[in-house]
Amino acid sequence: MAHKKKTTSSKSGSVKPSSEQQTTETTPDLFIEKGPVRPYIVTEPPKELTASRTITTMKEKLMLLALIVFTASIRLPRLSQPNSVVFDEVHFGKFASYYIKGEFFMDVHPPLAKMLYAGVAALAGFKGDFLFPEIGALYPKDVPYVVMRTFSAALGSCTVILLYLTLRASGVRSWIAFVCGLCFAIENSYVTISRYILLDSPLIFFIAASAYAFKKYETYHSFSIGSLKTLIATGLCLGMAASSKWVGLFTIAWIGLLCIWRLWFMVGDLSKSVKSVFMIAIMKLVCLLGIPTILYLLFFQVHFQSLRFEGDGSSFLSSEFRSALIGNTIPQNMVYDVGVGSMVTLRHTGTMGGYLHSHQHNYPVGSEQQQITLYPHLDFNNEWIIESNNAPGVTFKSFHNLSDGTVIKLLHPGTQCRLHSHDHKAPVSENSDWQKEVSCYGYPGFTGDGNDDWIIEIDKSKSVPGEAQERIIAINTKFRLKHALSGCYLFSHETKLPEWGFQQQEVTCAHSGKAYLTLWYIEGSENPLLPEDTKRISYKAPSFLQKFIESHQKMWHINSNLVEPHYFESLPTSWPLLSRGISYWGDDTHHKTVYLLGNAIVWWSVSAFIVVFAIVVLYELISWQVGKSILQDSNVVNFHVQVIHYLLGFAIHFAPSFLMKRQMFLHHYLPAYYFGVLALGHALDITCTHVLKRKKTFAYIFLGVFFCASYYFFNNHTAIIYGDEWTKEACKSSRWVSTWDYNCDIFLDKYEDYATLELETEETPLRTMPYPTLSSESSPVIEINKNVVELEAEKVERQKPSDAPPVPGKETYDDIMKQPGAKIFKDQYGNSIDPDVAKQWLQQEGGSILRVEKKTVKTKLPKN
Repeated sequence: MAHKKKTTSSKSGSVKPSSEQQTTETTPDLFIEKGPVRPYIVTEPPKELTASRTITTMKEKLMLLALIVFTASIRLPRLSQPNSVVFDEVHFGKFASYYIKGEFFMDVHPPLAKMLYAGVAALAGFKGDFLFPEIGALYPKDVPYVVMRTFSAALGSCTVILLYLTLRASGVRSWIAFVCGLCFAIENSYVTISRYILLDSPLIFFIAASAYAFKKYETYHSFSIGSLKTLIATGLCLGMAASSKWVGLFTIAWIGLLCIWRLWFMVGDLSKSVKSVFMIAIMKLVCLLGIPTILYLLFFQVHFQSLRFEGDGSSFLSSEFRSALIGNTIPQNMVYDVGVGSMVTLRHTGTMGGYLHSHQHNYPVGSEQQQITLYPHLDFNNEWIIESNNAPGVTFKSFHNLSDGTVIKLLHPGTQCRLHSHDHKAPVSENSDWQKEVSCYGYPGFTGDGNDDWIIEIDKSKSVPGEAQERIIAINTKFRLKHALSGCYLFSHETKLPEWGFQQQEVTCAHSGKAYLTLWYIEGSENPLLPEDTKRISYKAPSFLQKFIESHQKMWHINSNLVEPHYFESLPTSWPLLSRGISYWGDDTHHKTVYLLGNAIVWWSVSAFIVVFAIVVLYELISWQVGKSILQDSNVVNFHVQVIHYLLGFAIHFAPSFLMKRQMFLHHYLPAYYFGVLALGHALDITCTHVLKRKKTFAYIFLGVFFCASYYFFNNHTAIIYGDEWTKEACKSSRWVSTWDYNCDIFLDKYEDYATLELETEETPLRTMPYPTLSSESSPVIEINKNVVELEAEKVERQKPSDAPPVPGKETYDDIMKQPGAKIFKDQYGNSIDPDVAKQWLQQEGGSILRVEKKTVKTKLPKN
C-alpha cells in the first residue's frame, strides 16, 4: 500500500521511517527503491506492521474486554421476549424443525445458517414438533427458542469484536477503534437482527470474519506462516458466508478485486521474482476460491443427506429428485413403451406446474368449454388415454408404439372429453395473440373432430440417446404436441388462472414463445395390450451434482419471482437515507411492537461521509492535475487506501440491489452498511489524528459527543428493539422522520397502565395485528402433513384469527360464514374455491374445516 510521512533516507535510495516511528505508529511509510530504469514500490509490508496492528498491551486487552462486556449487555438481555414467533422466524425456525425431522423443504438460501440453528436447537433438546406456523404464534415451553436466539445474539456480539479487530488491522488507533466498536454495538438495526432466528446475524458475522482475516493477511510478509494461516482463514470464512446467503458471493468478489489490486503492484515490484508473484497468485486462487467452493459443495451435501424424507417443498422439484426421497409418491415401474391405448400422465418440463390436468369445471370466458390446467399433485384427473386420430375409441388388438410425427388424440377418461384447441383467445393471456385457448371438449360416444388432433414431435436433443429419440419411451423421451390444424404447440407458463380456475397454471396453444415451455414427457404409463412381464422403467436416483444444479435452478427461479408488492418493502435508493424500517412483530394484547430501524446518528454519518469522501477525492484529483502536491502524509495515504477498500466493499454489496427485481427490504442493506461503518471508523481516525492532531482534547470531545449522540438515539428507541413497554407520546416524539412508520397507537398512554394489563397465558387466543406485520422472504412452504398447501410465493396472506380457531370438522359452513371477514375458501392445495362449491364438499363424507383465518377458510376436501 502507499504510505508516506516524515522519513530518513537509506543508502539504497529507499524511503524508510525512523526506528522510533516504526515502533510507535500503525501506519508505515512507503518503501521506494531505485530500479535500473525506474523507481518501484516495495509491496511487502515491514516486519513491524503486524505487531503494531495486533493487541499486545494490557491496556488494549482491558479495552477489548470492556467492549465485550458492553456489547453483551446490549445484545444478550431479554431474548425470551417476545415469547412468540417474530418476522422471518416463521421460515427459519420452521426449517430448523425440518432439518431435525429430516423432511425436505425448499428455500431460496444456501443451507449453512439454517443448519447451524437446527444444530443448536437439537443440542438443546428440540424434536422439531413445533413448525413456527405464523408470526405471533406463541412458543410452547419445549421449544428452545431462547437458545436459538442466544446463538444469533452471540454471533452478533462477536461481529462487534471483529469490527474492532478489523479497524485495528487496517491502521485505526486502538482508542478510536474502541469508540467505533461501542457505536456499532448500539447500532439499532444490528441489535434487532441479532436477537432473532434470522439468517442476517450469521451472514454478517461470516462477512465480518472474512474482512478481518483478509486485512490481517495484508499485514504479514508473503510466504510466512501468519500469511498462510490468515489466507486459509479468509477462505474458510468466505465459504461460510456464501453458504449462508448468496450475498456472501459479493464478499468473495470484493476480496478478489483487492487481490487483483495488490497483485498489480506486485508485478511492478522489481524486488519480487516472477515465480514468487505467480506462487502468491496461485495461493490466493486456491485459498480464496478453492476453499469456499469446497465448503459450499460440502454444506449442500450435508443438506441433501440430512433431508432424506419427502416433505414440504419437494413438489417444487423434479420427479427424478423426489424419487430419491424416502416416502415419496412418485410413480415407479412404469411401462417402458408408450403406444395407442396407453393410459398416461403428461408432465411439463419447463415449469414447476406439474401434470396436464382437466376437471369438471368450465372456463367462464372464451369457448366456456372444460378447463385444461397444470396441476402439481398426483390425481386421477391427470390421466389421459392415447387414441389414434383415425380410430378414436377403437380398442386395438395389438400394440402400436408412437414414433416421431404420429398423430394422436388424448381422451380424458374422467370426463370423456378430449384435449382440444381452436381459434379462441387464451383465458388469461387473452392479450397475447400468439396464444390460443386449450380446452377439453366432447361427451360420451362422441368421437371428436379435427381440433382434437395433435402431432408428436420428439426433441432428440433433450431425449435420452438411443431408442428414446426414435419413439416415445416413458420418462426418457421429451416431445412436443403440435396442433394439427392450427400449427400451435401445447404450452404452459407460470401464469395462474384466477379463482374460477383454482389458481392452477394456465395451459394454452402457442404459435411462438420459448421452446422449453412447450416440452413434455410421459411419467405414468400403463397399457393392457402389453404382457405382464413387459419392460418397465423408473426414475434413476440423481447424483449429487444433478441435485445441486437442480436445487440452484429452483432457488434462483423462486427468488427472482418474489415480485409481489409487500407492505414494508423499500427501494435501495431510500436505504442510505433510512426513510423507513420494517415491522417485525406486534402484540395489541400487551401493547408492544418490534420494528427494525437503524441508528440514525451512525447511519446518516456513514451516508454523509461517503458523499464527502467522493467530493474530497474529486478535489484531490483536480489538484493533482494542476501540479499541486497531495497525499504527502502516510496517515492520509493509508486513510485513502483503506477507505477505498471498504467503500469498494460497500459498493459491491449495495449495487446489485438495483438490478434485482424481487421484493427488497431494508435488511438487505446491512451487509453493505457494515463496510460503510468500517469506512466511517477510518474517517473518525483521520479526523482525530490528522485534522485535530494539535487539539487532542477536542478529538476526545468529538468522539465522546459522537458516541453520546449514538447512545441517545439507541436508548430512545429501545422499546421497538426489545419489544418493551412504551407510551404513545414518547413513541411519537421519537419519530425523527415522518416516514418511520412504526405504530405508536399500539402503546398505552402511561407506563402505569401496563401494570393493569392481564397477563397473557398460553391459552390466550392470538390477536390480529393492528397493522400488517408480514414475513419478508416469501419462501415456498408446503404443509403436506396437514394436507394444506400454502404458496407464499403467491402471497397468500396469512393473518391471525380474531378468535380461537375452530376444532377441525366441527364447524359447519353456516357457522363459518357468520364469522366476520371469513369469506374466502381455499382447498387443501391453497386453491381458492367458490363458497357454494365448498358448501357441497363440506357436506360430503370426509370434508372438514382445517383452518379458519380472518380472511380465509381452509378446508380439507374429500377426494373428487
